[in-house]
Amino acid sequence: MDFFPLLLLLLPCRIQAVGSSMKLSPETLTVLRGEEARFTCSASGIQWNVMVWLLNGTVTLTISKKIGILPSTNPNVKAEESPTSKGDSWVFVLKSTEWYNQGPVTCDLQDIDRKTANLFVQEKGSVKVSGADKLAFKGQSILFECQATAWFPEPTLQWQVNDKKVSQGEYNISSEQSEKSLFTVTSNLSVTAAKSSRVDCLVSVSALPAPLKSSVRLTVVAEVVQEEDDCTVALVATASVSALLLLLLLCICTVLCYRQRRQAKPGPQEAIRFDQSVSGRGLVAEVTGGEVNLGYSSEGPTETKDLDAVFLMQFTDRWTLSAFTRSLMLLAPAACLYTVRNKPRCV
Repeated sequence: MDFFPLLLLLLPCRIQAVGSSMKLSPETLTVLRGEEARFTCSASGIQWNVMVWLLNGTVTLTISKKIGILPSTNPNVKAEESPTSKGDSWVFVLKSTEWYNQGPVTCDLQDIDRKTANLFVQEKGSVKVSGADKLAFKGQSILFECQATAWFPEPTLQWQVNDKKVSQGEYNISSEQSEKSLFTVTSNLSVTAAKSSRVDCLVSVSALPAPLKSSVRLTVVAEVVQEEDDCTVALVATASVSALLLLLLLCICTVLCYRQRRQAKPGPQEAIRFDQSVSGRGLVAEVTGGEVNLGYSSEGPTETKDLDAVFLMQFTDRWTLSAFTRSLMLLAPAACLYTVRNKPRCV
């Protein structure tokens, strides 16, 4: 029996089978609920007539190579032809994914071949660190609680302090699943207050491009005091004492000025004595023929006492100002000579 003619007949079919292929991509797709899902089915070197898309085993969309996209009863799906495929590659688009869309997605070339991919739908919930920003003394232990609500599947939770990951052994995690299959994850972290920090709680699932984050601020009181000038206490004390001395000086000056004004103002008796002095000088002038000794004064001792009082007040004012200046110099011994962390330090 001659097999050579038979081989010649089968060879073209074998070459067509080797050169033809069908591809569905991606093989696995994970999206968040509400996002778009896209699958591409391409047939290279295959003479096909009808392409059928099935979602969870149910026919969802049909494409004819001659007519194009046939009407569909599902408004949530559509198809797009690849511009360079010449009708051999189509993109199946699920506009908004829901929980019930999760499952196998099949591209079926009628009477030729079929390929199946898997669609997974995840849920993005919320994350919150309980409480507001915290204030603590240095060395104090502070407890932080983070809760991630309404996630699917169970999310991963990670703590960070000042953008540095915290070891999983330093915090605990507990989770529970609701009747709607959504997960709630709770975690507690204890931090010893050493310096002011930002505490972050990060939660994510595989379909999420970047983790969701909730942050609080931990402010350490001791650090705030150290960050200020080390001379603050000394300067405050000096300023307080200086203010008291200045107030005392003002009081003394007020009293002295008041006394000076009272002594400078002539009283009734002094006015009478002044008139008597003028009258006496007039009588003396008449007796002496008009030649009056201007250096003579019947109130000599009184005027001398007034001059002594003025001199005493001026001396007292100068002594008080000098004493106040020396007091300021003695009460400000704090001198910032060295620095700690580029900040003054009192010695």
